[in-house]
Amino acid sequence: MSSDTGLEPLVDQTISVITNDGRNIIGILKGFDQATNIILDESHERVYSTKEGVQQLVLGLYIIRGDNISVIGELDEELDANLDLSKLRAHPLKPVIH
Repeated sequence: MSSDTGLEPLVDQTISVITNDGRNIIGILKGFDQATNIILDESHERVYSTKEGVQQLVLGLYIIRGDNISVIGELDEELDANLDLSKLRAHPLKPVIH
């Protein structure tokens, strides 16, 4: 049985992770294991609000357990750099219900 999670090409790339509790964490993927536990460097959490712009909370080096991950995706750094997060309004994500 293959233990390939498809994350190998994303190592050392900036990714976005949505957790089961609705958090959006951005960071550079430094490693992962067979349980999809991941290590992010230079990470931050984006906190969305309908009243004010997106807050970015610095997390630094961060580990996320695989069983707490809903979605992992590539982040287009050029597109992301052009976003004005101070003007972006959105409802916070709700937790994932299994």
